[in-house]
Amino acid sequence: MSPAEPKKSGADGEGAVPKAVVNRLSLYLRELQHLLTEGSATTSSGQLGRKLGFTDAQVRKDLAYFGQFGYPGVGYRCDELIEAIRTILGTNRHWPVAMVGIGNLGRALLGYKGFSHQGFQIVAGFDTDPKKIGTTIEGVEIFALEQLADIVRERHVKMGMIAVPAPAAQKVADQLVAAKVVGIVNFAPMTIVLPDHVSHVGVDLAIELEQIAFAVVNREGER
Repeated sequence: MSPAEPKKSGADGEGAVPKAVVNRLSLYLRELQHLLTEGSATTSSGQLGRKLGFTDAQVRKDLAYFGQFGYPGVGYRCDELIEAIRTILGTNRHWPVAMVGIGNLGRALLGYKGFSHQGFQIVAGFDTDPKKIGTTIEGVEIFALEQLADIVRERHVKMGMIAVPAPAAQKVADQLVAAKVVGIVNFAPMTIVLPDHVSHVGVDLAIELEQIAFAVVNREGER
């Protein structure tokens, strides 16, 4: 059976896809890309599941939210499923991104090549440090924060990343919203409050380490 055109979840909530399913789609995409790089033209729900720690039934159920994929006796063609998942996730298009905060973390993120491989390009950086403003870091121009709205409009930016100290994060988020940015990834270690129409994700690396510490401590207690 040839893959069907991927379905999108309705904006009105009908057919809404659970967030956990969307998270797993990104994992499937990465694994499929690895398989294709390694020379595998096809895969199966069982193979994908084993590599990622899910059952084959879970993989099939997740993909079924978006249509029918795969071929009898063949499984999934990696290139076709990659393209289908990228279409579902919206990463089959170019996404210009603004980075606010060019400290150690911001610099590291500017140099991360994985963003461009998935369709994201940081097209402008912003900071309040006069020594950084007007420079180019990792090929990205750095502007004064006061120029945010103008640059976002000129470069058609819809997504922003926040890598500023916690006390400044909410103010920066408000500035991004005022500049018509509708998607934000917040790396500052605090929760920001945003309007309902703005999608956002918080990434606190210390919390991730705390989760690992909890798991390690509890495994030690089982011994």
